Amino acid sequence: MTDPHLPAVISERRQLLNLAYRLLGSLAEAEDVVQETYTRWYALSERQRREVAAPGAWLTTVASRICLDLLGSARARRERYVGEWIPEPVPGRSEWFGGPVPADPADRVTLDESISMAFLVVLDSMTPAERVAFVLHDVFRYSFAEVSDIVGRSPAACRQLASSARRRIRTSQSPPPTQRAEVVRDFKRAWETRDIQALIGLLDPQATATADSGGLAPAFLHPITGGEQIARAWIDIAARGPEVVLLERTVNGQPGLVAQLADTIVSVYAFDIEDGRITRIWAIRNPEKLRPWTTS
Repeated sequence: MTDPHLPAVISERRQLLNLAYRLLGSLAEAEDVVQETYTRWYALSERQRREVAAPGAWLTTVASRICLDLLGSARARRERYVGEWIPEPVPGRSEWFGGPVPADPADRVTLDESISMAFLVVLDSMTPAERVAFVLHDVFRYSFAEVSDIVGRSPAACRQLASSARRRIRTSQSPPPTQRAEVVRDFKRAWETRDIQALIGLLDPQATATADSGGLAPAFLHPITGGEQIARAWIDIAARGPEVVLLERTVNGQPGLVAQLADTIVSVYAFDIEDGRITRIWAIRNPEKLRPWTTS
């Protein structure tokens, strides 16, 4: 079997992974979508593949439609999920699998503002059609005519979907990474020293903390609201839990923390920060979502 499009098809893997992760919020599911997309490509006859004028567009269309189907059934899966569901965190480029950056760029997800935890959480609140239309148009710069072919709605309807989704995306200016890193570093220091007053000072009074364990690890089931309440909860975690090492790491393109027990990452913490204070904390404890973080 020969494939004249092979170089072009293989080069699309990174793009497909980036797209599927943003649409699904799960790296594991994104990898499955990419695999299924390539399976469908090679299920075509050689004649059918030669007739495809733009393999990249074909692959993107198929991957997007697979994601759209998965998003349609995601709500039912979430209803059976134990506790809160948070998108799967991805490590920074230098921290994949506890080792160096992979030589193959297809093995990592491009990290930028559109992959931050805050962004993914907002995407997760959208309808499947809104999410696909918005990500394809606003993030990957597909025209509404192209989005229409993928979503199965008119270009005008796709424009409305993207516009509706866009209104949900917060427009406030995010602080630069260096400032975010300073706040996270101060939070780490205060947590390690169990300085509750310092923690309260770093947290917005209306801050929210959400944990995701999937019922597979100890975690609070419901979000905690209020800076002082969160600070007290984190002090309680430090006092009652085993000794862990807190490490500064890049989480979804933003400064974050991971908790390591022996050689295993047991928690990943992502933060949203405004005006020098932490407004959101996402604590991912589900070990199935921490596999990319596992150290050797």
